[in-house]
Amino acid sequence: MLRALIFLLPSLAHASDSPGPGFGAYVQAMLALAFIVILLLGAAWLARKITGGKGFGQGGVKIIGGVALGPRERVVLIEAGDTWLVIGIVPGQIRTLHRMPRGTSGTTGEDAPPVAPAAFADWLKTITERRREDS
Repeated sequence: MLRALIFLLPSLAHASDSPGPGFGAYVQAMLALAFIVILLLGAAWLARKITGGKGFGQGGVKIIGGVALGPRERVVLIEAGDTWLVIGIVPGQIRTLHRMPRGTSGTTGEDAPPVAPAAFADWLKTITERRREDS
């Protein structure tokens, strides 16, 4: 235990006439480090107050649903404002497949997530059938 204390505080291990930094230098460095950490936390708090509490990824875009077409391919329905976007995702590429007006909710509560209209399901079915026929 004493060795660990001596290792952590080199100024106590040497005689007072040693040319190394004193205990005050270590205290000063720790206070400077604490000041920098407090400054970073204060800047993060201020940024959060300025943006209205919204964190990263909480913008006006919501993922409504998605379907895996294969091990690395997906079709995702995204709500961006008053528009729904059908997005195709494959390795190294993301494409907008279709745009449509925002759908209506299938439930009465406002907190319930919107449900895709039957027209979207029919459209997706015809597209997948068409792709199978082309292959």
